[in-house]
Amino acid sequence: MKSALFLALGLVAGPALAYSGTEMLADCQAAESFFAEKKSSDPYQSIRGARCLAYISGFADGYGVADFLAGKVGVQLNALCLPGEDDRQYRLLRAVVAHLEKQPPGTDADPRTLVAGALSKAFACAP
Repeated sequence: MKSALFLALGLVAGPALAYSGTEMLADCQAAESFFAEKKSSDPYQSIRGARCLAYISGFADGYGVADFLAGKVGVQLNALCLPGEDDRQYRLLRAVVAHLEKQPPGTDADPRTLVAGALSKAFACAP
């Protein structure tokens, strides 16, 4: 009986960890403060900044893997060309923050769509 209840609950429960564009902007602004060396005594700000950086880095790594695998079968993605390693994390963060700040207030667009849009605009591949 318990297992049937948990199964039913799992089927009707929505995503518990949904991440909105509005939340992402606040998180990324916290990360930007870290890069600007504006230390905060609030540990929650560090966690928020880390969440943004992890999301963007994961997106970039996932894109890099997809691009590599696509190349193995003769397909070239060309959706974006990531910058070099020197200051990549900060440049990706700045691109995402700039894009998010241009979104309408209270946007609940999917973060993966927002990050893809930000990075493809900021780091478009040369034709």
